[in-house]
Amino acid sequence: MVSFKVAAAALLTMSVATAWQTSGPSFVPSTKNMQRSAMTTAALYQKKGAIQQRSTLSMVVSDPTSSPMGGGMFTATNAESRRVIPEDVRGRPTMKVVYVVLESQYQSSMTAAVKRINAGSDNMAVECVGYLLEELRNEDAFEQFKKDVEDANVFVGSLIFVQELAEKVVEVVQPRRDELDAVLVFPSMPEVMRLNKVGSFTMKNLGQSKSVVADFMKKKKQDDGSSFEEGMLKLLRTLPKVLKFLPSDKAADARTFMMSFQYWLGGSPENLESLLLMVGQDYVDPVKKAMEGKEKVETEEPVLLPDKAIWHPVAPSIVFESNQKYFDWYNNEFCPDAGIDPKTAPTVGLVLQKSHINTKDDTHYVSLIAELESRGARVVSIYSGGLDFSGPVEEYFYDANGKPIVDTVINLTGFALVGGPASQDHAKASAVLKKLNRPYMCAVPLVFQSFEEWQASELGLHPIQVALQVSLPEIDGAIEPIIYAGREGATGRSVPLADRVNLLADRAMKWANLRSKPKEDKKIAITIFSFPPDKGNVGTAAYLDVFDSIKAVLGQLKSEGYDIGDAPNTKEEIMASVLDDPEAKISSPDLNVAYRMSTDEYYELTPYATDLEENWGPAPGNLNSDGQNLVVYGKQFGNVFIGVQPSFGYEGDPMRLLFAKSASPHHGFAAYYTYLEKIFQADAVLHFGTHGSLEFMPGKQVGMSGTCYPDRLINSLPSAYLYAANNPSEATIAKRRSYSATVSYLTPPAENAGLYKGLKELKELISSYQGLRENEGRGPAIVNSIVSTSYTCNLDKDIDLPDLETYDAKDDTAENRDDIVGAVYAQIMQIESRLLPCGLHTVGVPPTAEESIATLVNIAQLDRPEDDIEGLPRVIAASVGRDINDVYRGNNNGVLKDVELSEKITEASRAAVRALVNQSTDSSGRVKEVKSAFDEMGAFFGGLMG
Repeated sequence: MVSFKVAAAALLTMSVATAWQTSGPSFVPSTKNMQRSAMTTAALYQKKGAIQQRSTLSMVVSDPTSSPMGGGMFTATNAESRRVIPEDVRGRPTMKVVYVVLESQYQSSMTAAVKRINAGSDNMAVECVGYLLEELRNEDAFEQFKKDVEDANVFVGSLIFVQELAEKVVEVVQPRRDELDAVLVFPSMPEVMRLNKVGSFTMKNLGQSKSVVADFMKKKKQDDGSSFEEGMLKLLRTLPKVLKFLPSDKAADARTFMMSFQYWLGGSPENLESLLLMVGQDYVDPVKKAMEGKEKVETEEPVLLPDKAIWHPVAPSIVFESNQKYFDWYNNEFCPDAGIDPKTAPTVGLVLQKSHINTKDDTHYVSLIAELESRGARVVSIYSGGLDFSGPVEEYFYDANGKPIVDTVINLTGFALVGGPASQDHAKASAVLKKLNRPYMCAVPLVFQSFEEWQASELGLHPIQVALQVSLPEIDGAIEPIIYAGREGATGRSVPLADRVNLLADRAMKWANLRSKPKEDKKIAITIFSFPPDKGNVGTAAYLDVFDSIKAVLGQLKSEGYDIGDAPNTKEEIMASVLDDPEAKISSPDLNVAYRMSTDEYYELTPYATDLEENWGPAPGNLNSDGQNLVVYGKQFGNVFIGVQPSFGYEGDPMRLLFAKSASPHHGFAAYYTYLEKIFQADAVLHFGTHGSLEFMPGKQVGMSGTCYPDRLINSLPSAYLYAANNPSEATIAKRRSYSATVSYLTPPAENAGLYKGLKELKELISSYQGLRENEGRGPAIVNSIVSTSYTCNLDKDIDLPDLETYDAKDDTAENRDDIVGAVYAQIMQIESRLLPCGLHTVGVPPTAEESIATLVNIAQLDRPEDDIEGLPRVIAASVGRDINDVYRGNNNGVLKDVELSEKITEASRAAVRALVNQSTDSSGRVKEVKSAFDEMGAFFGGLMG
């Protein structure tokens, strides 16, 4: 039996195309090829020795940026690298195939399939050219695409889900559809799918009429709970067998399409060769004519992997359809050979794209698996035949007792868990991941960019890729969009990016170890800031009582068994232990020094330290320094360290680094994170409040490289970041740039600003006028007082008032007097209703009843048309026969009766919310959850009914 560690090492250091046999339909690894390369590389999988100091990936991949190609806006490759022209036609008819795909993994298989036909077929030759979907944004590429389709025989498209690019494909293919011999479009947007044409088989009514298949799938879902996609894959496997026995041409054409889809899903050169031969001899006119009187070539049946399974690159069986069979092999045969202890090793679950396995374009997967296993982890890699990975997650990431077997999950597809780049079901994905309850990382392969473009770009990831492969997975609950692979320009094959794969493996292991490490041994670093950066006092954050919140967190940690040493139990004592002066600034000497790092130690432990010298000179510099050492401020309590993040940059200019392309953090900032990771050896860091400076350090916007400073600073440290709930935009920056799992905290309750002094007097005068407006003696006198007081309160700057010197209300009409009073009333109502935050929030402390009322009144006033919910003021206005928009319009125009009604509606809203809050208030006077009045009524009547 071949050594598994030797076999895996061989896979890492040789072309995967040669490591897997391609001469036949088998998916069994070529032992001969593995053994030939294994002799010089077996040490890569040795657990002891150099493997612990050095990445296997240093021997996996050469610099992928060494051979740049030309191309479009974000795509350095071009279609010419995918063009295959027969070298010797030998009198055979030539079939031209043009294909458009989202990703490049089909390129090498399609090229190999075409070359095999050109070398071995007596009936046809094939010219083939392929386009990546994003290349069509480039005008030159789009014009060439038009020219290629003009004289093509067959068009193939797959995963065309970007709207504007789908429209480009339709624009070119639709006018030529009738002249094309065949159009094969696999899962794509409906308007592209409607281009399908295989003989009499079409999808021209897709999405426009009742579908028998859709009805069947809907019923199947109701019957057994399977997803549409799972049912469709089963249908795809069985329907061609049924259609084969139906006599009509339409059935034969439908079968051809279904068989083509199976071949395409199979993805190997053999499968694609069969697809091209089948379509060519049955539908391409020049080939059909040349074959008249000849016997048709009998194509091989599609060689397909199961629709879902567990895959491992060196397994004797290419896939396992149950995790029991997989772990029987893995734990008993592979792990002992690889030096992994299956009883204590953390387990990392990987989610893979089946198409990369089918096309044998799996080097990037093999690389990460090897890195994880070299660190002592077990790996279980699952795939789905479609775009819904929730089924395999639920089937393979749990043991027979329903207990999760994984400690961390990494989605390597880069897409949402359910629906991929097409139609997402975030509710389903979130439910599956919430049930699993494990860290869920979504790593990103470069799809629309080359390595060169990504490395050179200040933006980082292509905007389309950010939307599809970062934003959508985040809605599922994904964290840490780390780039780990890209494509090689000439062949389109996936290539791992060594330092990124190393980082991904390190971070996955850190997250996994957090689950298994005893709580009393876990080290937690709490990082506090000065907010605004460089200007506020140390230990401040937006809307947050930092030290009272730290007290609450320390108390919770202690109750759960964490070692917090002799940490004080009051916020004043915690503050005093970190800050000798409660008003201390970041530059103050009145901060507790936790550690002094010599410059020798700093340069030894911080690999990028010399890069900072361009901006800051040699260490230690002037910031966070005592002149000889770099100083780390903070205080340690048992296994908890409360540290002070250093300043952002130069005092007085804290935001300079955000916009300076060649800037960098200073040595003190780098030393702080070096201390957390390598000296204190934190298992996780908690960034405490909105916000610090880490996420704003120089580097790409999304998709960090190894030279981006947020990436360098946080390195392998798992990070949780408390961010104010009203600031999702900057929280997203922290999530993407500093690899932080963000945890939202409430902002303080917002209360109406109220009135004071002259404004309060004005409201009382208006109230008097409302009762005496018909009194021709008192009414005008009150209006004169209202005008005079309005000038005193500077309201003349906001509304039009009559001249103070010349105006006398007794000479004015009652209607004009009402207009003046109404305008003043509307303005002071607006001032009174302005929302101001009350105090600071403390983490873990629910709001009081009065605070809840203030917040809920303002929430309840909002209409939510997307949920068919009307705001409370609209409901109340409707109850008296008025439209709230008309009331507001009259209020804004100073119509007195509308101003009065608006105030009454506000008071009624507040009374209704108060009634709700009163029944939700606990014995301490705080609201932990809002109870519905209907809940209590239901319980009451339920009791009566028994």
